[in-house]
Amino acid sequence: MSIKIGVSGAAAEAVGRIVPQLVSDLVASRITDQDETLWGPDAEAEAGKRLGWTESIVVSRPLVDDILALRHKLRADGVDHIVLGGMGGSSLAPEVITRTEGVALTVLDSTSPGQVLAALNDRLASTAVVISSKSGGTVETDSQKRVYEQAFRDAGIDPIDRIIIVTDPGSPLDISAREAGYRVFNADPNVGGRYSALTAFGLVPSGLAGVDIKRLLDEAEAVSLELAQDIPSNPGLVLGAAIAGTRPLKNKLAIVADGTHILGFADWAEQLIAESTGKNGTGLLPVVFGTDAPELSADLPDLQVIRLVGDWNDTKEVEEGEIEITGTLGAQLLTWEYATAVAGRLLGINPFDQPDVESAKVAARGLLDARPEPAAPLFVAEGVEVRGAVAEHATTLDAALEALFDQLSDTGYVSVQAYVDRVAHPDFEKLRNLIAEKTGRPVTFGWGPRFLHSTGQFHKGGPAIGVFLQILASEPHDLEIPDRPFTFGQLIQAQAAGDATVLGEHGRPVLTLTLTEPANGLATLARALG
Repeated sequence: MSIKIGVSGAAAEAVGRIVPQLVSDLVASRITDQDETLWGPDAEAEAGKRLGWTESIVVSRPLVDDILALRHKLRADGVDHIVLGGMGGSSLAPEVITRTEGVALTVLDSTSPGQVLAALNDRLASTAVVISSKSGGTVETDSQKRVYEQAFRDAGIDPIDRIIIVTDPGSPLDISAREAGYRVFNADPNVGGRYSALTAFGLVPSGLAGVDIKRLLDEAEAVSLELAQDIPSNPGLVLGAAIAGTRPLKNKLAIVADGTHILGFADWAEQLIAESTGKNGTGLLPVVFGTDAPELSADLPDLQVIRLVGDWNDTKEVEEGEIEITGTLGAQLLTWEYATAVAGRLLGINPFDQPDVESAKVAARGLLDARPEPAAPLFVAEGVEVRGAVAEHATTLDAALEALFDQLSDTGYVSVQAYVDRVAHPDFEKLRNLIAEKTGRPVTFGWGPRFLHSTGQFHKGGPAIGVFLQILASEPHDLEIPDRPFTFGQLIQAQAAGDATVLGEHGRPVLTLTLTEPANGLATLARALG
């Protein structure tokens, strides 16, 4: 079998109770038939134009030869380094695909000046850049395209030969890129960004980088018939019921890579599930765990553990209370998409819209237009500037953190949002375990601004149970964006400030820490966390 799921405890009870009803309601076949009525009248308009992912395998097959032909041409021209400028589903899917296949791909999903500069300075002479934006108006990818165009021209290289566009047909980017002469791949407009792993958004950068994308589609196809059938063993129905049907709802999903050959899958699943379900005051919050996550031994009643494991035989027993899943990458991608659609039906929400994502973008644009001076910090401790109403009575970093964590309920979570160069400072992820140890609650970690295109929806549209720790860093060098009145440094600052503003308007506690020296600041934070 290309995929296998084992359930126990509350998840098994949910599967036993819910899957027979899903089978009776013909949910699997109706999803496959693109029946927009499955999620209620309010969702019909959106669902009617967002179910194209169910036929992505068939629609994407004709792309394979074109992608491979372009790869051969680029290689013949001495181009063997692929950079991807994309956000959210446009970058997370190619990242898991290429990492799993052991293929190099530079994923530029940041507006950090340092991260952008590092990419620009890496093998430019042998680089091609894929710019991916479904809407064609994403500010991050527009900025990345502009800076690469300038860099290629400065190096005497025609950008037309080195930049490839992936976007929806008729988008502003599609129109302008075709007029300029760029090579354009159009994706199916009836597929939302987070469901687009098996469309041009996942396949073009992965295929150009060297992945066997035909095999990836074959892996997905191997499970597609089972996913379309109204049978109790359908893995999409089983997984959907297991994650969204527990009573009471275990709304934190701990996704643990524990023996799987797939690398980075939890990050992709995180954005798929959080953005799809986190709305109307409900939702599921995936939390990416390592096998050493403190929460795994804490027996938290609202935490459902999902282990991505290697192959098992039929005598293997699932750890009590957990979900275990194994399978090929293509099969996993399609199964989790079905399961997320099923979860939306069980939660009573529309899994295809993202009503709260745009608010942070609007706030950031407003700050970029006005460009006010940053608010003065409440205080500065060992090179860490402290801001946020939650810490207005604090005078030390320890006290500011305690003030934030004091807002945690016994059903809450901490969201750490690091608006820093993740390539230069990967150690910031170590803060996740430290905070989990200190608070005893689930802790999510997101690199800004990319999480704004994924878990950002849950933070603002899901239940009001999160507390938010923003971490910003002063960078030694800024970078101009050609023909834009703001720099990358100003953009990332505005994105952080805009999101903090919107979170505050939704009544979410936010503490913002700006590290004047990132490496030293990280050590200071670690000490403050004990």
